[in-house]
This record gives sequence, structure tokens and C-alpha cells, in this order.
Amino acid sequence: MNHFILPAFRRLAFITGLFMLGSAQAHHVWIEQPEAGQKSKNATLFFGEFGDNLREVSPGRLDGFVKPVALKISSKGAESLDIQKTPGGFVMGAHASRGDSIVAEDPAYPISERKEGEATVRVLYHPAARLVTAFARQEPQLTLDLVPTGSSGKDGKDGVEFQVFYKGQPLPNAKVEAITAAGWSQQHRANEQGKLTVKLPWKGTYVLEVKHAASAGTRGADKYDRASYVTSLTVMQGKGVTPLPAPPAARPNDMK
Repeated sequence: MNHFILPAFRRLAFITGLFMLGSAQAHHVWIEQPEAGQKSKNATLFFGEFGDNLREVSPGRLDGFVKPVALKISSKGAESLDIQKTPGGFVMGAHASRGDSIVAEDPAYPISERKEGEATVRVLYHPAARLVTAFARQEPQLTLDLVPTGSSGKDGKDGVEFQVFYKGQPLPNAKVEAITAAGWSQQHRANEQGKLTVKLPWKGTYVLEVKHAASAGTRGADKYDRASYVTSLTVMQGKGVTPLPAPPAARPNDMK
């Protein structure tokens, strides 16, 4: 069953998430790029909360990233992209044309430590993002990935089918949240094949977010007790109802 969440409740959930998990793990990264005709064309990786119009900055929480990496995937294959850190995000040296996709992640994001009773728990946070410019089928690339299956037609009038993958395999029963810039969101759950259908009634940009918790492991020589993978998928709906306006920009968090 799908559940509608109004912006005020999203903000309450966001604040609760900050308190319980720390601001990094309550946030996600996502990719946006200007529409055709605008002066700046390159895609940008943002960190914050898309539905709350919150984008972290530098100096600030954006400085928690070590070295994001990105690929542009097209009919020519996968191409590594240059990324330049700016005060408001990570600008990539490319623009995704129709049918292209851009993926980005920070595989070196620092492992954090927290006290749970008498124990010190080490937590791996792995932020990642994908942007698509069409609903054609895409193959998984990220450790935790969310991609269109290509089974929804050209404009997704009756909904768009997506599939969640973890380490290249379909992830059953994954929870996915679809979010608009106005703060509207809707919860979905994938089936046993990791597939789900999302209706996109408004024209404009949507960010779909999926999370997956994993058990203890190692990253290089570093051990961790559990892992939190958070991946977003940015899709652009060219048809539909005129979108609601985004809320005023939220104030970025200070780096402490």
C-alpha cells in the first residue's frame, strides 16, 4: 500500500532522523542538471534533503565527503567524469543527453563511530546517486542501485516501473520513497523481484530514495560493524500537472 506524506510530516521525520542517526545518515545525495536552454548545463551532485529544499554547503556538512566519483553512461559506454567541489555541491564535467545516465558515489566516505551502551560501533555510510533522462532500461552500476526497467512506455503515463539492485542482484521488498521538490512524498515497497511502479502525476523533477542496511564487513583494511547504503534516482517527467512550488530554501547545517 502507498502512503502519502505531507511536507510538514516529512520535516518532522527529518528532524527525528537527525536526532537518532546523525545528520549524514539522515541525508541523501542526488543529481540535478539544468533544463535545456539555461546557461549552465553541467550536472551537480547535491547533499541534503531534496524535499525540504535543503542543500548542504562548504564550509559545512558538504566537507564530510572525501572524493566523490562519477560516470556518464551512454550508448558509447561508461565515461569517467571530472568533479569540481563548489560551495554548493559537486559540479560534474558533463550533461546527460536524452537516453544517457549519470551515476555518482563517494566510496571513501569516512566510517563513523558511536557509543551504544558500553560498546563502540563503527558504521559505514555509502551515499550514491543516479540521474536518468528517459525511462528506457538501465543496467545496475552502483552497489545499491535503482533503475528504470524500460517496461513503462515513453512517458510513464500509467506509472513507471523501476527495479532495485544490491550488488548486481534484485533486492526483494526494498522500501522506496518518491519525493518532489514541493515536499510531497509517497512510500512504495518493491516486490520479490525488486520491482515497483511509481506514478509521476506532476511535471518536473522527482527523486526516488532507497536505503539498505547491511551487516559487518571490511572496506580495505577498515572494519565496520554495520553499513547503511543510501541511493537516490533522479527522474524528470516532461508531462503532467503543473507542479507545486518548492518551499523556501532550508538553512544548511554547521559542521561540528
